[in-house]
Amino acid sequence: MTTALQTPQNTMPHRTLGRVAEPVSALGLGCMGMSGMYGPADESESLATIEAALEAGITLLDTGDFYGMGHNEMLIGKALASSSLRDKAMLSVKFGALRDPKGNFVGYDARPEAVKNFVSYSLKRLGVDCIDIYRPARVDPNVPIEETVGAIADLIQAGHVRYLGLSEVSADTIRRAHGVHPVVDLQIEYSVMTRSVEADILPTLRELGIGMTAYGVLSRGLISNTTQSATLASSGQPDFRANLPRFQGENLKHNLALVDALAAIAETKGASVAQLAIAWVLAQGNDIVPLIGARRRDRLTEAIGALVLSLTSTDLAQIEAAVPPTAAAGDRYPAAQMAHLDSERRH
Repeated sequence: MTTALQTPQNTMPHRTLGRVAEPVSALGLGCMGMSGMYGPADESESLATIEAALEAGITLLDTGDFYGMGHNEMLIGKALASSSLRDKAMLSVKFGALRDPKGNFVGYDARPEAVKNFVSYSLKRLGVDCIDIYRPARVDPNVPIEETVGAIADLIQAGHVRYLGLSEVSADTIRRAHGVHPVVDLQIEYSVMTRSVEADILPTLRELGIGMTAYGVLSRGLISNTTQSATLASSGQPDFRANLPRFQGENLKHNLALVDALAAIAETKGASVAQLAIAWVLAQGNDIVPLIGARRRDRLTEAIGALVLSLTSTDLAQIEAAVPPTAAAGDRYPAAQMAHLDSERRH
């Protein structure tokens, strides 16, 4: 079995996101999975993982006010309150997704008055006076993006937010938003198995000098241990991935074969398949910061090990041959959720 690469502590490289004044860590920590989206999570281990990430030099912590209906923000707030590294953290927060008491998603609200309401609650739960990057989770179909961005610009002027970010929007929407107020980064799914951004969105970001924070770099955990991935959909645990097309039936079998091909390449590099996938995203440009969704310290250590994995042009060509851009089977969300993705629309 391959032993995952490890990297020394306190050697975290940095990258620049758009017009952010200070560099951010080359990897960010996506905290969503610590609040039930991927099944039960251990809170004490989650807190220890956030602390370990900060100690390793990770500065970017990503959350959403709807992750666990506020639980995730309170968890991060608790972690920061007990950490001597609180001032090192850069907080990225998504807002706007609406949920009912059972946890079902029931729409989006990005009206200016709602934006200012959402941020007030987030500041309280996080225990901070200012959020570093604030972004709508999705485009509200009933509100022009210019109005939503204008409300965030007001919050920036008032000192409650530092920077404007976007999430899952099209190239056209990026331009419209950036015309109102400078955008520092777009958060969007990007991995060796999800590459639709390369056609229009990534070139637009680079034209405008906007960075990218890439989530789903392991395709929701699909690019990992194949036995775990194969049993996920039938595990019986509450896990939203069981509803994702890529984790179902023949799609799952097909996609696991792709993961096996990647694992064979990773083996030759002395790395885990997850590290190979993270290193691939890192290799796509210094304006891209992968978000790693580690919920445990051992997974965090494995992910950070990707920083010492150098991929040659030959390695990248082998990865491309093993998993061509459209090789993955199944959409990344169910049809109803795909319909809410402005990033998947062609204007």
